[in-house]
Amino acid sequence: MSGRPSLLMVMAAVATLSTVANAIAAAPASDLPPTRLGTAINQDLAKRDQSGAARNRALSLREQVARAAEERIKANARARQQEAAAAAAAAASAAPGDKATAQNAQFDDLARIYQAMKPARAALVLEQLDMDVQMQVAQRMRQRSTAMILAAMTPAGAADLSMSLARKTPRRRVVPPIPKPAAAAPAAAPIPGPATPTAGR
Repeated sequence: MSGRPSLLMVMAAVATLSTVANAIAAAPASDLPPTRLGTAINQDLAKRDQSGAARNRALSLREQVARAAEERIKANARARQQEAAAAAAAAASAAPGDKATAQNAQFDDLARIYQAMKPARAALVLEQLDMDVQMQVAQRMRQRSTAMILAAMTPAGAADLSMSLARKTPRRRVVPPIPKPAAAAPAAAPIPGPATPTAGR
């Protein structure tokens, strides 16, 4: 009986150990001395936090740049649409005379271009155009340039262009001279005929 510890003593020892354990658990972490492993872990966590914050800032900056670029693209597209609409409205409201003047200016430019080219090259290109365009250009060129280009064209192409120019070229109206009224001739005296015999004589 005397060799065994009493139940009261065992319970007292357990209570003492529990109190010590609770005190250790309740003690703040800052009171514990830092270890090398804990310091390395803390430094690694700090580095990860810094790199994560840098990545987040980079992603945010990229998103801002992408949004700004998208807004610029949309603004440019709207501006182009407005310009195209304004040009279409101006073209629709233009007078027919203005359109004809612009078209004539284009044909004049083409005529100057073909006159500056070599006749063989100009003939090769001109023959591929529509007949109406060929006529408009040929009518605006100098006669010598037109003749040289016609000479360099194929016989069929030169004949077609010549016939079209002949049909489209207005013919000069020849006005006959008005005849002057002839002067009135004096009335001729009657010529006396032979005397006729009187009946009964």
